[in-house]
Amino acid sequence: MKIYTRTGDEGETGLWGGLRVPKDAPRVQAYGTVDECNAAIGVARSAGVDTYLDALLARVQSDLFVVGADLATPGEAANIPRIGADAVQALEQAIDELEAQLEPLRQFILPGGAPSAAYLHLARTICRRAERRVVTLSRSEPVNPQITIYLNRLSDFLFVAARCANASAGVPDVPWESPRMRKEAKDE
Repeated sequence: MKIYTRTGDEGETGLWGGLRVPKDAPRVQAYGTVDECNAAIGVARSAGVDTYLDALLARVQSDLFVVGADLATPGEAANIPRIGADAVQALEQAIDELEAQLEPLRQFILPGGAPSAAYLHLARTICRRAERRVVTLSRSEPVNPQITIYLNRLSDFLFVAARCANASAGVPDVPWESPRMRKEAKDE
């Protein structure tokens, strides 16, 4: 199988089933952003996370392939997997398990800390963009409603995962200091 096909040289790509669409079509934007989120999670994993978190992130990456295939396949296709409520439930369970290991948040935090945590925060923001792209797509074309739910929950999971990566690395979360707090500290 060749990597290059030349079929996209004119700015179009093919969806599952053969339909040709512009590369900037809302559906392509949606699954492309899901792919970008998946890549960012891969970068976070390569930066070093503990074994348990790595296994959870590997599962998420696999799920994101399913989400991408789901988005790239409008209509019915018997051999294409679809993301479902079970994947959402798995994320919720993982969030609950990870949060139980963390100190409760007492203030907003900034993206950062250990490299793996910073990359997970980046993946979270890309996930949010993917969610927005899917919402835009769903206004004009049918979309599996579980995709939006999954991406919404995934961004929550990635936030908690970033905090866990910091905790595992012995690096504190980066607290946000509001301008009011800075002014009060300066005035003292």
